[in-house]
Amino acid sequence: MNYEDIKKGMILKFENDLWYVAWCQHHKPGKGGAVMRTKLRNVLRGNMLERVFRGGDTLEQARVDNKTAQLLYRDGLDFVFMDQDTFEQYTVSEDIVGDAVKYLKDQMLAELKIYQDEVIAVEPPMFVELEVVETDPGLRGDTVSGGSKPATLETGAVVQVPLFVNVGEKIRVDTRDDRYIERVK
Repeated sequence: MNYEDIKKGMILKFENDLWYVAWCQHHKPGKGGAVMRTKLRNVLRGNMLERVFRGGDTLEQARVDNKTAQLLYRDGLDFVFMDQDTFEQYTVSEDIVGDAVKYLKDQMLAELKIYQDEVIAVEPPMFVELEVVETDPGLRGDTVSGGSKPATLETGAVVQVPLFVNVGEKIRVDTRDDRYIERVK
């Protein structure tokens, strides 16, 4: 696999370890060739690593099973998911859930990444609908600039929203880049 094929959510095999791609960005500096800047999480140890991949680097994508599972409940620092097809339950620690925790609520579907019968990563749905529980009121007259303000959602996530969004409204959020999409009726 070439470095250009790296995408967020992939599991890579290099340096004798499995690494989850938490973030990646293709970068073309003024001089030299293009590179892929990444933030990787070690699947076994949980430590983070920032790594830049260049044109000559070859990588291996780990063979991972993806299963759609429903979040049943939270038990302390663990999350309990149920496979939608087999009804098998998986207990996943908060460390493995990672950043997905800010978009998960009970009964929500998520994608479990399973390697050798062990859950190694959790991906939230691409778009989620969550209620705004805290935000400042929008000020009149600020609409010309198309400004935004921070809003805290029911799961604890904080996203930038337009000034017209108020507490109690449901909004759709893109979980890939923490971006407000629209209000939901």
